[in-house]
Amino acid sequence: MASTAFGTICYLPENSNVSYSSILELPVDSPAEVISYGDDPLQFAELWLPYNKSEERKFPLLIFIHGGCWLNQFDIKHTHAFSTALANAGYAVYSIEYRRTGDDGGGWPGSYADIRQAIQFAGTLTDYPLDLSQLIVAGHSAGGHLALLIGSDAEFAKESNITGVVGLAPIVDIEAYALGSNSCQTATPQFMGATPGELPDVYNAANPARQTLHPETMLLHGKLDSIVPLAQSQDSKSPLQQIDEAGHFDLIHPGTPAFQALLKYLAGAYQ
Repeated sequence: MASTAFGTICYLPENSNVSYSSILELPVDSPAEVISYGDDPLQFAELWLPYNKSEERKFPLLIFIHGGCWLNQFDIKHTHAFSTALANAGYAVYSIEYRRTGDDGGGWPGSYADIRQAIQFAGTLTDYPLDLSQLIVAGHSAGGHLALLIGSDAEFAKESNITGVVGLAPIVDIEAYALGSNSCQTATPQFMGATPGELPDVYNAANPARQTLHPETMLLHGKLDSIVPLAQSQDSKSPLQQIDEAGHFDLIHPGTPAFQALLKYLAGAYQ
């Protein structure tokens, strides 16, 4: 449920363990700008700015990577409510679209290369009221996998002013995930090009569980997640907040307690 006031969209509380379809039904606003970071039509980012832009200040910038099993059938649109709500909460959001499995140049390592390129381009957005001195990278599900990898590259993170990484129901161990049987797990070898047994070295390079993650990494994961099992985050050495009664999509639904947990984290992460 949602109501509109003062030209912005306000999301009312919802029950936990929400469905994917419920997110698609939410009202949304539009990004302030759509920015190309590369030559491919899919290499763009949506820049969402806080609605109270009359203030003479620079807004904290959250870089966001959407999920969807790395598949091109799930695009950035399903996270428009997420970005709308964050803008309403006072954050600027740089939400990245990228080439995915099924797109020319998508899959591993092309999808990851797109994310790196997009983040590098974010550093050039000096004409907008953005605080580019401390960037937090968040990713949901398969996007969480890419966000964790970005943060594990210490040199890139330092050059890009990445001060924190948030995994929202993230795929942390892609090797273990590829051996599962749900529809997202079985899409993993498509993304990687083969199974872990066939490409062990490639999986090792693409596996956050095999890397040293960013020192300021936080994982948020619902206990009822049936798409990315909670064990993916529990087995990580990074701090984890387990969210009771939350499913996979609660973390990108603005009306849920899980989304409130993200807001609480962000309020303390930007200093």
